[in-house]
Amino acid sequence: MDNLIIIHGGGPTAVLNCSLYGAMDEARRSGAVGQVFGAKGGTGGLLREELLDFGAVPEDQLQRLRHTPATAIGTSRDALEPEDYEKMAEILQRHHIRYVLMNGGNGTMDACGKLAAVCRDKGIFVMGIPKTMDNDIAVTDHCPGFGSVARYMAGTVRELAVDVRSLPIHVVVLEALGRNAGWTTVSAALAREQDGDGPHLLYPPERAFDEEEFLDRVSALYHRLGGVVVVASEGLRKADGTPIVPPIFQTGRSTYFGDVSAHLAQTIVRRLGIKARSEKPGILARASIAWQSPVDAAEAEEVARVACRAALAGESGKMVGLRRLNGPGYACETFLIPIEEVMLGERTLSTEYLTADGTDVTDAFRSWCAPLLGPALPSMARLF
Repeated sequence: MDNLIIIHGGGPTAVLNCSLYGAMDEARRSGAVGQVFGAKGGTGGLLREELLDFGAVPEDQLQRLRHTPATAIGTSRDALEPEDYEKMAEILQRHHIRYVLMNGGNGTMDACGKLAAVCRDKGIFVMGIPKTMDNDIAVTDHCPGFGSVARYMAGTVRELAVDVRSLPIHVVVLEALGRNAGWTTVSAALAREQDGDGPHLLYPPERAFDEEEFLDRVSALYHRLGGVVVVASEGLRKADGTPIVPPIFQTGRSTYFGDVSAHLAQTIVRRLGIKARSEKPGILARASIAWQSPVDAAEAEEVARVACRAALAGESGKMVGLRRLNGPGYACETFLIPIEEVMLGERTLSTEYLTADGTDVTDAFRSWCAPLLGPALPSMARLF
């Protein structure tokens, strides 16, 4: 009987293992495959033929997947060359693997499309499962992984804003993940319960950063409120496209930037003489099961099950997307997207979701984002 493999790529999320569980469980229940494998460490693990047989994993460990962050089979950011795809196809054939499920973001969907093309005439079916907390995959309404990081940002910024309001003596700049797309940054807007609540300024990367304008806004808010909360993207750039914090190290294809939050806080202190501090949750934002969105977890599992069923039915070279349905409540349906429409396409914030000055979101964004967070966030007391 033919086998199936699941491959993870790119940065982990709080619900990536939900997709892993859904794909694995769907394959086992189908009765159409022999062994279900996981590539240990992404495409590099497949190239090294390091495969995990899920049949050898204790059932109690498998049941914990949906409540475990990151990825239990490992992931990677391997730089693949054309010959690597041919080698992967040979390895798949050698292990009698006919079905391949690639779970990841933009780079992984690019790899998915290239592998599907190589396997087209070999009787191997390759399907994509979307995953990214950045929410920047094209075509799909949103991406599994985003709802949980949005819930984390909204919930922790609500807590942070209450702290800053109780001792209003400084400006706090919190740095959000998402170098080119500001979805994670602006999701912090859902922290607000009342007028005047933080965050007070949002700086996504879609709008050019102007230091003088930033300082003017911070100064005005500080003198009115005393305590100010700013959420800024790690990918802020000036009008000429250069990052506001120069790269500090580069190796191979990877570039490492300095902390945007620290830079902005230091600028506030130096230029305005106002006390400021920086916060950078970083990967804590994508690794929090405590803030995992149940909506996100359920959708992550469902898209994986749909991808598995599609591959077993002979579909290949496609990714499962989510399409929001019209109606009084929140509901989405799944659909298949040709992988060519997704490969390395980057979805940034649309203008309808940002205010004219780019430092806040519109009601349209709040309405779009709120259901993805799941249950209402804990409400905070405000006595005056």
